[in-house]
This record gives sequence, C-alpha cells and structure tokens, in this order.
Amino acid sequence: MSGDGDTAAITQTVPTGWRARLDLRPQLARVRGSAIAIVQITVAATAAWAFAHYVVGHPAPLLAATVTISSLGLVRDARPRRVLETVVGMLVGILVAEGFVVVVGPGWWQLALALGVTLLVARFLSPYPPFAIMAGIQASIVMSLPASQPFSRLIDGIVGGVAALVVTALIPRNPRSEEARDGHAVFAAADAAARTIVQALRRGDALRATRGLEKARGIGPRIDEWRTSLESGLAVAGFSPWLRPQRAELRRHQTVLQAMDFATRNLRVVARRAVYLCDDGQRRPVPAELLAELMRGASLVGESLDDISFQPAAQEAVRAVAVRLDPAQILPDGSPGEQYLITALRPLAVDLLTATGMPSAEARAVLPRL
Repeated sequence: MSGDGDTAAITQTVPTGWRARLDLRPQLARVRGSAIAIVQITVAATAAWAFAHYVVGHPAPLLAATVTISSLGLVRDARPRRVLETVVGMLVGILVAEGFVVVVGPGWWQLALALGVTLLVARFLSPYPPFAIMAGIQASIVMSLPASQPFSRLIDGIVGGVAALVVTALIPRNPRSEEARDGHAVFAAADAAARTIVQALRRGDALRATRGLEKARGIGPRIDEWRTSLESGLAVAGFSPWLRPQRAELRRHQTVLQAMDFATRNLRVVARRAVYLCDDGQRRPVPAELLAELMRGASLVGESLDDISFQPAAQEAVRAVAVRLDPAQILPDGSPGEQYLITALRPLAVDLLTATGMPSAEARAVLPRL
C-alpha cells in the first residue's frame, strides 16, 4: 500500500478538451475484452446456418443463426449451463409456435395466442426472466415467417443450440483473464478504502474516515462480479478440454475470493470504528500503521493471483503484523475505542492469512492470546 502517508495525493488529473473527446481506450478495451466472444458467435452462427442450409436442406435457416447468437451473447457469464438454459428457452418458444402454426395457422390473433401461451409455459419452466423473453422472441419469429415444412424451424433451432454448445467447448472464452481482472479490482478497491482510512487515522479526519467507510461498503458489488466470473470460469474450464489444466489455479483463486469476502467485511468493521474514533480529531498513528502494514500484505496477495510465488511473501508480511495484534501490548494506555480498533484488526489479519493459503485454524493460532 504505497504512498499512504500524509502527503499522498487525494486527487488525480482529469483529462479535458479534445484529448478527453478523442480517447478511444475504453472502446478499444471493450472490443479487446469481447474478441473471443465475437469469434465464438461468428463461427457458431455461420456453421449452424451452413449446416441447416446445405446439409438439412432448409432454404433460409434464420433460426439456426439467431438461436446461436442469442444463446452465446456477449454476457460476462459464459458458463455452459447458462448457454444451455438459453437454448432450451428459445426451443420452447419455437416448439409452441410451430404447434400453433400447424393447428390454427398464422395470423395476428394466432400470434397473440401463441405468444401468451409461450410466456406462460416459459415462466412455469424457469424462474429466470430472460428465459421467457427468449422464448417469446422465437415464438414471434416463427409465427411471422413462413416455412416450407412443419417443425423445420425447430430443427434449425436445435442445430443452432448444438453449434453454440460445441463452440463453447472448442473455442472457449478465456476464464482466467476476466476473473483475474475482477479479482484485481477487488484488491484495488480494498486498497483504496484502507488507504483513506489510514489517512483519516493519521490526521484525525472524521470526514476522510467517513469516505473510507463509503469506499469499504462499495467493495461488495466487486466481490459479486468476481464470484460470477470465477464460477463461470470454473464451469467453462470443466466443460472445455483445452482449459481443464486451469481448474486447479481457478480453485486456488476461489479460496482467495472466499477469504477476501470475509476480509472486506471486516474492513468495513474497522472503517466504522475509525469513523467513531476520528470524531475527536485526534491523530492515531499506531493503528493507522498497523492497518497500512496489513494492506501491504494484502497487495502481495493480489499479486499472487497472477504469480503464486508472491504467496509466501504475502503470508510473511501479514503474519508479521498478526503476531503483534495485542491491544494491551500495543496501546497499554490507549482508550477503549483505540483498543477496540486494534481488536477489529485481528479477524482482518486472519482472513488475509487464509487468503495466502494458510488453514484458518493455523491463521487464528498466529494471533497472540488476549
């Protein structure tokens, strides 16, 4: 946690003028992040259309392509189960609409009836709202476009669904890149919150302490994003033969995620205590330095996401602080509030030790007895 002294910058330069208007980095980063998904969709949709047209003999296999595109999508959660659920939802819509076309034919009131029944069936089958929407869209397409043979569009939909699943396995989206990026975002957010709390304690700044608490509370959504991308990555790595070697590393990241979930919750506890203490405007450099040292260890844990060789250094850095966390020894003349703050650092240290791979019982044993 470098640069957390009293002279640390609290503002940053905001680009303005033509440089800000011509900055294409966000757009390029968005394209780069979706490159594999775009390749997936293009290959799968083209293959599904070609198979349905040249092998099955359908003259305009629109649904083969649309089912593939819709089931893969550009969403963050690319796990095979989600793709399969989307495919099933669309096939339900196609099947119901094909049945209506065969029984009562096309028309506006037939469309209304088929769409209503499709949505009812889809909501009965799945609690996932997009499932029903996908089914309704496909039912509308079937009721609106003519077909040469009954249920031919259902075959197109099946072809598109199979193509989406095959491409998910053979041209998988890299699960490590997105989940590692989300993991680093968690550590960056925790570091920013802790940095603000440290500055508040060093200066006795109640306003800054409140800002640190707000930052700590904002880490929760980043934890959720990391969990989603990590679970998706584990599912894709288990489904794709090319990515199975990554499963062990993803499971290690899952252990870090679970520990950081608890650590960020305990950081919020520390932040609330800091807000209470800073109300009197007194400087408290000792707990500030302890928190800064702990978060320097946390930054090494973050580095270990990409390079496991950082893990021993991270463990030693956190351990060096944890063994000293005895309020009576550190602040023998401190107020109850100050000693409570030192006590609040103890579970945070345990969580960070657990994030380094140390068993939780061993991590708790590192702390001095109270």
